[in-house]
Formats: sequence, structure tokens, C-alpha cells
Amino acid sequence: MTVLVLTRDADATADLVIAELNNRGMPVHRLDPGDFPQTVGLSARIGPYDKKWVGSLKGRHQDSTFVHVTSVYYRRPSSFRLTDEMSEADARWAESEARAGLGVLTSLPCPWINHPHRNAVASGAPMALATAARCGLTVPKTLVTNSPDEARDFVRSLPDSVAAYKALGAKAPTEVNGQPHALWTTKVRPEDIDDSVALTAHQFQQWIPKVFEVRLTVVGTQMFAARIRAGSDASRIDFRSDYDSLTHGPCTVPEKMRNGVHKLMREFRLRYAALDFLVNKHGHWYLVDVNPNGQWAFIPFLREPITHAIADLLERPTP
Repeated sequence: MTVLVLTRDADATADLVIAELNNRGMPVHRLDPGDFPQTVGLSARIGPYDKKWVGSLKGRHQDSTFVHVTSVYYRRPSSFRLTDEMSEADARWAESEARAGLGVLTSLPCPWINHPHRNAVASGAPMALATAARCGLTVPKTLVTNSPDEARDFVRSLPDSVAAYKALGAKAPTEVNGQPHALWTTKVRPEDIDDSVALTAHQFQQWIPKVFEVRLTVVGTQMFAARIRAGSDASRIDFRSDYDSLTHGPCTVPEKMRNGVHKLMREFRLRYAALDFLVNKHGHWYLVDVNPNGQWAFIPFLREPITHAIADLLERPTP
């Protein structure tokens, strides 16, 4: 029995779970797919009479055979780092082949938290919002468009003519000191929207005057809810922009929300997710984000119970 943890070297969140598994005596193999093929080796075979791939992973510090992997914790792998001796064209080809080759791992017939294919589906904002609405959760009025006129008309139609502009994807458009620079949620009015909207897809959402936010972390069938209150102007728009200003507290999840979230998890076949809700003065909950691989360790009073819940799922996996 081995838990395979796929993540980069610097991942404090994964460290918590690995430490807990180590305390329980559960074998763990931590590996960064980005180290393939420089310091990670892969050998896998399948034949006419095989039902699955048979093979092994050779890491910098240990090796694992596929047959011994009983669960996989997929966290935050880094990008592939290929040799500088390749031309740019060869490097693009080699990266594509490396990604396809490591696809062997995605066929491992064991429980994942979460399988990367499931993460990819749930991470798309349009799919996430539509699925959430179908599951009975309330989402804000949302427009996805590349039309500046449509965007301005939409924002004018909203209360106080104000909207939240939010990126649709996870990739950052710019880098600072070689690192991705996050694109935070911003508050926009019709006059802020220019013709550059035509250059790609953009997402505009109804601005919800929140009293507080809820980060609802789901592990299996367990739910861990934290009420988050913003303590700065920046965090009132996007709490990720100023974690130090936040205050956290326990929160009761209404039954309707719990039922909708359980349906959402089943629809996406997720074992883990971090969901963000905005709650207004009337107590109405609006789902604004589905994060199938979202962070959770920043909430102090939930750090230990969530660590234990994830370790439980990895130690005693169920199909």
C-alpha cells in the first residue's frame, strides 16, 4: 500500500497531509511530475491480455510500482523542465510527449483526490456555474462575452451599474520576477469597459453586496465551513488579495446548500473541492467559485480537521 502524492517541491499544504500519513505509518511516495524526464523515470507496459498498465516510477529518492499504489493525491505539479540543449521546437514536442507519456498515471485504477481530468472539467467557470445552478445552488447573473457593447449593456442592467470582472481560467496573463501574477477580481462600471474586451472571452458577474464570505471545503461527504470577514478594501473585493486582513469563524451551512453541494460533488465526481459563497444581508448564499484543487490551510481552525479528513480518504480509499 502506497499513497502517491503528485506535487511540486514547495507545497506546504501537501506537507501537512504527508506528515499526517507518515504519523500513521502509511507509506507515501512524493513525486513532482515536472521532474520528468530529468530526474524521474517511467516504465510501463500493456499487452494483448493485460487489463491495465504494469510498471514503475523511479523518483529522486524512491521508486514505486503501480500495483502498490492504492490512492493518489494530486495537488500542484510544476511545469516540465526540459534540457536547455533542445531547440524551441524540439522542446515543445518533448513536453507534449512527456505529458502524454505520464498520462499512464491517470489510468491507475485507484481513488484520486482528485483525478486531474475531473479537476479540469470542474475548473471551467462556465461548466461549474451551469452545473451548480442545475444542482439547486444560486449563482449571480453572469455574462461571458467578447463584445464590449454586450458587456457595457449587461453592467448597466445590474443594480448600481456595477459588476465583478473575474478571469475565466486559472492561468495568469503576466509574470512578476518569473512567477505568475494573479488576476484578482475587480469592480467595473460601464465606462471602465473598452474595446480590448473584443480580444478574448471575458466574464462579468452581478456585484453581490456581501456581509461575509464562506469558504466551504468538502472532503468526501464531510463539509468544513468557515465564515470569512474582510478587513481591508482589497479583501472586500477579492479576499485572496489580502489574507492577513481576514478574520475566520465557524459557520452553519443551510440544508439547501448542503444538498446542492452534495449533488455538485456527485456530478463532477470529486472527492475534494473548495467552494466560495457570498452571503448578503438577507442571508442569501451565492456560489461564485468552484475550486476542485483549492487551498484550505489558510483557515487556522480548520487546518487540522481537514488534514485528518484528507488523510483518512487516502489511507482508507473507497472506489
